[in-house]
Amino acid sequence: MNALLKSATIVDSKSDFHNENVDILIENGTITKISKRISNPDNYPEIKLENLHVSRGWFDSSVSLGEPGFEERETISNGLKVAAQSGFSAVAMNANTNPVLDSNADIAFALAKANGSACQLKPIGALTKNSESVDLAELFDMKNAGAVAFYDYQTPIKNPNLLKIALQYASNFDGLVLSFPQESQISGKGVMNENVNSTTLGLKGNPALAEELQIARDLFLLEYTGGKLHIPTISTAKSVELISNAKAKKLDVTCSVAIHNLLFTDDKLLDFDTNYKVLPPLRTQNDVDAIIEGLKDGTIDMVTTDHNPIDVEHKNVEFDHAKYGTIGLESAFGALQTLFSTKKTIGLLTKGKARFGVEESSISVGARADISLFNPEGKITFTKEHIKSTSKNSAFLGTELKGKVYGVIANNKIEISE
Repeated sequence: MNALLKSATIVDSKSDFHNENVDILIENGTITKISKRISNPDNYPEIKLENLHVSRGWFDSSVSLGEPGFEERETISNGLKVAAQSGFSAVAMNANTNPVLDSNADIAFALAKANGSACQLKPIGALTKNSESVDLAELFDMKNAGAVAFYDYQTPIKNPNLLKIALQYASNFDGLVLSFPQESQISGKGVMNENVNSTTLGLKGNPALAEELQIARDLFLLEYTGGKLHIPTISTAKSVELISNAKAKKLDVTCSVAIHNLLFTDDKLLDFDTNYKVLPPLRTQNDVDAIIEGLKDGTIDMVTTDHNPIDVEHKNVEFDHAKYGTIGLESAFGALQTLFSTKKTIGLLTKGKARFGVEESSISVGARADISLFNPEGKITFTKEHIKSTSKNSAFLGTELKGKVYGVIANNKIEISE
């Protein structure tokens, strides 16, 4: 793959050309020249885009793609195309498929389906067989097949001894264990945050306590066992405090937050819109403020779209019966830009790679091209016309976003949205 990017502003603190407007020559998937002006004697395809900015490729640590088993929601091929056109050069795919990705053959299948995509697939294997939280899955075999972590997506590990054994076992091969932060006996049948709004709406509540108890338990187990733990999609102020204290003890723990939990509160549910039915649920403004502060001070390590396509038959129903989840790839950059500077937004979108074993590459001569392309300026109101995912269940519909994503040059491919 050869290309010449014209007049691109580099946003990459690790590059010698940070904040400079330059031309970038890419030959056979490698950056061969960066200069103020580069001629094009070989007549390579030229990429000229309005107010073009480029950064290291973005990474998302939690994406659901449906296939195998739920292709009506999304396929691996189209999901990766959407991710690439949304600026992501790598995504970690959850195991919530049918069958669940819990063996080396399942991991190999997912990787084969992703072959040839500009966005690299990093599969997450199930932590337990069929994600039933009873017996550990084939962790070591899946690691050898290409799994970057182990997680029963949005399924709490009820048995603390199971998590203890998982942490101990995975530490033998530097495996990363994920544990969903919800104590299921406390959360019960709650479908939204337990608060005045849940009482007003007559919906069963899922209290912040359910998340915080599980996190406290898991951190105690981590302190006892050692190993590597990642806590996905935290949502409460107390959760931030618990993880901050654990990091002060030098425990090997990281965490993420879903972007929709940064922008929205449970006030969004007053109209019973099932696009806002997510897990963990939307919380209070106090929680949102604490999470944003946790991102700023580094307590929270990364953001994720927690992209979860759900078909209309499972969303366009009564709130109690609707499935949890929102898509978020297409809106991620624009949503973050409404909260943070472009520099901070890019920093958040490029963090997490090392934790999930994704190769990092700066925008430098001799480096492989792993580049996200975007325009940080301009505002749009996000509508269904902006959605390229198979499923349209977005919590961001009607939300004003800032900036525009063009796509990626990565994995020796060019993927730019029309």
